[in-house]
Amino acid sequence: MNARPTHPAAPVHLVVGAGSGIGAAVAREGAAGGARIALAGRRADPLRRLAEECGGTAHPADATSPAEVRQLVEDVLAAHGRLDGLVACAGVMRAAPLRELTDEDWESSLATNLTSVFLLARAALPALEDTGGAMVTVGSVAGLRAAPGSAAYAASKAGAHMLTTVVAAEAGPRGVRANTVVPGWTRSEMADAEMAAFGAPSGLSTEDAYREATALVPQRRPAAPEEVARAVLWLLGPGASYVNGAALTVDGGTSTVDPGYVPLDYRLEPRTG
Repeated sequence: MNARPTHPAAPVHLVVGAGSGIGAAVAREGAAGGARIALAGRRADPLRRLAEECGGTAHPADATSPAEVRQLVEDVLAAHGRLDGLVACAGVMRAAPLRELTDEDWESSLATNLTSVFLLARAALPALEDTGGAMVTVGSVAGLRAAPGSAAYAASKAGAHMLTTVVAAEAGPRGVRANTVVPGWTRSEMADAEMAAFGAPSGLSTEDAYREATALVPQRRPAAPEEVARAVLWLLGPGASYVNGAALTVDGGTSTVDPGYVPLDYRLEPRTG
C-alpha cells in the first residue's frame, strides 16, 4: 500500500499499540488519508515493517513505563515537530473467573489497558494543546457490559473510558478533545486467540467460533479492524470538531441487544417472499 504524499501541514498522529489489529489499521488508514504517522508499541519488528509500509516512523516503547512514555513523546516531537492526534490502543486480555484471576493478570490488565492511557495523556497533552489536537482511546463493549471471566479486562476498559472523559473535561477549555471508540468483537490477533480458546472445547474452528460469538449481534459478524480505524480517524479529524467526551460504539449493534430476550432466542431475521 502506498500512502498519499504528505506536506508540512499534514497532521501528525501517534498510534500506540500499532503493531497489529486496530492500531495497525489506524496507522494504514491514517497514512492513506495524508497524515504523518508515528507508530509505537512493544514489538519493534512489526512497527518497523509497518512504518516502512505507510511512510511513518517507528518508536518501540513500553506504554506502561512513565519514563519510556515521556521519551516516546519527546522522540515523536523531535521527528515530526508537532503532535495533532494521540491514539491509545495498547491492550491485553486476561480472561479468568474472579476466583481464579491472579494478581499478575489483574495488575497486567490495569497497567496495559488503563495506566498506559493515563501516562500517554499526561505526557502528550502539552503538545496536543499547542496544536488544538485530539485524543482517542480504544475501549471495548466489555467496559459497558458485564460478562463472566472478564473482571480485569472489563474494569480496565471501563476505567480507561472514564479517564478519557475526565481528559475531555479538563483539556477541553484548552482546545483538546478526548473521546473513546468502543468496539465489539473485531478481527485481530488478540480476538483470534480468544476465538480459538472459546471454540476448542467444542471443536469449533476460529471462523465457527466467531459466528457463535456474534450470533446475537444485529449485523451477525465481527468488525474488520479498518471499520474501527475509520471511526478513530473521524474522531481525530475536523469532522468531529464538537465531539468531546463521547463513547462511540462500533459494535454492529451489540450494545443495543436486550439480554432479557437472549434465553428466548429472540432473533428478527429478514424475511423473504
